Amino acid sequence: MNIGEVAERANLPAKTIRYYEDIGLVRPLRDANGYRAFRETDVHKLVFLGRARALGFSIEDCRTLLALWEDRDRASGDVRRLAKNHLAQIERKIDDLKDMRDTLKDLVRACAGDDRPDCPILSSLARGDQ
Repeated sequence: MNIGEVAERANLPAKTIRYYEDIGLVRPLRDANGYRAFRETDVHKLVFLGRARALGFSIEDCRTLLALWEDRDRASGDVRRLAKNHLAQIERKIDDLKDMRDTLKDLVRACAGDDRPDCPILSSLARGDQ
């Protein structure tokens, strides 16, 4: 398969597939003319990587997950540990976003939004309030 076909099947841009090849996540064969010749296993890896990235796993986490996926003797606990750590990171980010939302809500509520120049939002930003 060529990169266009694989991109469509894996639902990834060709640029992303080339990047994954550049960093060694996939290694398609090369035809005599130098063109990439993707196999079905490459498609499966790319779909796997697309799903993992959509869940927010880093490239290094994806590298680890891919290695674990390919290792039939792996312990599921290794996979669970990685996913659990990632989940904790996501939960921290959600908490941070909630705090940002609450702070911004308060600032927007405090601002009259009229023609006067005084603005609690800008004042807070200038003071470094959080």
